[in-house]
Amino acid sequence: MAKVKKQPRPKAVTPKGFRDYFGAEVTERSHMLSQIAEVYHRYGFEALETSAVETVEALGKFLPDVDRPNEGVFAWQEDEKDWVALRYDLTAPLARVAAQYRNDLPSPYRRYAMGPVWRNEKPGPGRFRQFYQCDADTVGSPTVAADAEICAMLSDTLETVGIPRGDYIVRVNNRKVLNGVMEVAGVLDPNDPDAMETERGIVLRAIDKFDKFGEEGVRLLIGAGRMDESGDFTKGAGLSDEQADIVMGFMNARRESGAATAARLRELVGASKTGQDGVNELETIAELLDAQGYGGDRILIDPSVVRGLGYYTGPVFEAELTFEILDEKGRPRQFGSVSGGGRYDDLVKRFTGQEVPATGVSIGVDRLLAALRAKGRMSSVETGPVVVTVMDRDRMADYQAMVAELRNAGIRSEVYLGNPKNFGNQLKYADKRNSPIAIIEGGSEKENGVIQIKDLILGAQIAQNATLDEWKERPSQYEVPRGDLVAKVREILESQKQ
Repeated sequence: MAKVKKQPRPKAVTPKGFRDYFGAEVTERSHMLSQIAEVYHRYGFEALETSAVETVEALGKFLPDVDRPNEGVFAWQEDEKDWVALRYDLTAPLARVAAQYRNDLPSPYRRYAMGPVWRNEKPGPGRFRQFYQCDADTVGSPTVAADAEICAMLSDTLETVGIPRGDYIVRVNNRKVLNGVMEVAGVLDPNDPDAMETERGIVLRAIDKFDKFGEEGVRLLIGAGRMDESGDFTKGAGLSDEQADIVMGFMNARRESGAATAARLRELVGASKTGQDGVNELETIAELLDAQGYGGDRILIDPSVVRGLGYYTGPVFEAELTFEILDEKGRPRQFGSVSGGGRYDDLVKRFTGQEVPATGVSIGVDRLLAALRAKGRMSSVETGPVVVTVMDRDRMADYQAMVAELRNAGIRSEVYLGNPKNFGNQLKYADKRNSPIAIIEGGSEKENGVIQIKDLILGAQIAQNATLDEWKERPSQYEVPRGDLVAKVREILESQKQ
């Protein structure tokens, strides 16, 4: 009789490109999302939660690679015909919702959405296949006042979560201005907008990497092409030197003031109506923001912001953190972008055939959290619960009564539910949970109507730094009447905050 082959145990590993989040990380994210939601709600936006799965058809042009419709997303086929996929971002679901419920939703429709998105792309350091986004969009408003409002809200959001003025800047540009420059450069024909579409795509992606490659690298990419340090060659857009000069003039058009920048852009777009319209919109946005008190120290006009995605049709914006951090090799560098967005007036048209104006912004929550940690503005360790130890198994009801009192007083707490035989293990458990306090009530304490309250934070500090005399003068354990449980715990917790 053949021996039955033993089934191997599954490997306990996280799938490549994904990660697990514990305790403090989850709490920090939840806290940040609630802060962001409060700002969005204050601006009149409503929450929307959509399915994590969309049809590949609905994702459409929002897919990362339109030439390979199922690349870049986690997709599968249902019923041998329809393909569905995990959502790539939160914009495509909004497009579907705005079309599906257009007769029921108010117009304009202002919504915000928060949640994970999935991208089937090659993972790398700090780059995961699942991450959180936090979006806010206005659908159905053609006025650039909606774009200005998004920029103001983005500025308020950054300050609310802990990024002060001086540590960030919101940069604003307009895709129409760039289109006008491309007209002047001969890369865009208003009468045949599909012509040279490939070349324009290369130009967009190239100037979007201005910070990474610099002026020389961008010139190569919009010209003959660029070879990187490894020898890999990237084909360029094939622009002549004269055409490249026009495009680079646009990239370097920023001046000391928004008005001076707009004047320079007006020169660059020449007689292009699209370009002139874009400059007018930028001036209007600057005027509206200035009236609300958002000056150039918070939001500024910057032609170097182009946003590489092709579906933007008007104003585009990007929030950049300007402080320095150290990279993995200890070298100082600026943290960079944590948010971006813009106007995309073809949002719903794919579904309805009718043009519906829209504008919005997306915040990379994980990057924003990483920035706050890098600046030391967010602890990676969460304070644990007060732990009520178990000295006598038969008196579990007494310990549960204690923890109920603490919880009813709003104090995070728990009873130790492991094996209580070894008391030292209970304190080790409390230490592993980063608990601030341990409650002890043995048989003698029960008889005398008292409890022992151990300040674990102070105890750890004393053990590390104090001399024997200082240790005696600063006890970390207190004996108090049983009825003073809540009051004493509150007193110790307050002292730990100081």
